[in-house]
Amino acid sequence: MAGKSLAAVITGPRTIDVREVDIPDVGEDDALVRIEASGVCGTDYEGYHGDYYLPLPVIQGHEPLGVIEAIGPEARRRWGVDVGDRVAVRSRYRCGRCQACWDDKGDPCPDGGGFGSTSLEKPPGLWGGHAEFMYLAPGTVVYPIDSSLPPEVAVMFNPLGAGFAWAVEATGLEEGQSIAVLGCGQRGICSVIAAKEAGASFVAVTGLGRDEHKLALAREFGADMTINVEAEDAVGRIMEATNGEGVDTALDLTPYAVDPVTHGVGMLKTGGTLGVAGLKGGRPIKDLSSDDLINKEVTVKGIRGVPFDSFVRAVETIESRCYPLEKLHTRAFPVEETEEAIKTLAGETNLPAIHVAVIPRPR
Repeated sequence: MAGKSLAAVITGPRTIDVREVDIPDVGEDDALVRIEASGVCGTDYEGYHGDYYLPLPVIQGHEPLGVIEAIGPEARRRWGVDVGDRVAVRSRYRCGRCQACWDDKGDPCPDGGGFGSTSLEKPPGLWGGHAEFMYLAPGTVVYPIDSSLPPEVAVMFNPLGAGFAWAVEATGLEEGQSIAVLGCGQRGICSVIAAKEAGASFVAVTGLGRDEHKLALAREFGADMTINVEAEDAVGRIMEATNGEGVDTALDLTPYAVDPVTHGVGMLKTGGTLGVAGLKGGRPIKDLSSDDLINKEVTVKGIRGVPFDSFVRAVETIESRCYPLEKLHTRAFPVEETEEAIKTLAGETNLPAIHVAVIPRPR
């Protein structure tokens, strides 16, 4: 397919160039997707800021939703989709051509990678969702999604998938158990949805004073308690609410802040699990006592990525229309304003936001 795709290219810390990148032709077993929306994640800010390694230059955007623009016959057969179908795209891809991919035993693919984190210099270049078009390698995983949904809602499959993967699967949250979600951004609120879907008996969510609009939404989506950590003792509130026992699970989703990790340990009951998914930009956790981990017999689990089952469950939940997810979406920006989108999600502008997306405008 001849032509150019507009793309937001990170060339250095806090530097984004909007470029036109060649649109590749597709072969027998790959495809091209026209981006409808690409969710903006906290990791996008960390990469933009220089706190998260990226192989520059790079087109970010690891939460892509789009319509198949061109597809080879083998990819059509394997994926079960065709030109014109709307698909959610998983964040990781495999080359689909090496021995590891052929064997399909879960071994690492030496030429695989991540959408939004693969260098523009790796052919064919369009490896990120913050663009008009994105290339789909043979080992990409796509999943059809209802085309009647607004794109800004349909694209929430990644944060909602993280809710199911992180708050429930990774921590082992079971029906009747309790959880404290530390952080009330899009993944925090999606974790509330997932925890309630799993049958959690008590869900608490923490945030800052400026997050009241987010905490209000957390309550609307089922949180039993919300805590402004700047005005209240979060650990004390949790212990009081649980009659001094603590919660079964605490999940830290906060970016950069290290205190929530310590607070999470303090909120746990003996034998509880602490999930840590919020990147801290290399900041050490100075006040964490290993004695507390030992005495409480705490399990600490680092969490990253969204397994396929959680990815599918998120798509199905969005398609069910059981939750007013449109209330999470607050801002959309064209590709040309991707830098503003990332800054807005990070709170660097005067625009309050929970879910932000890059949505290409017609040219």
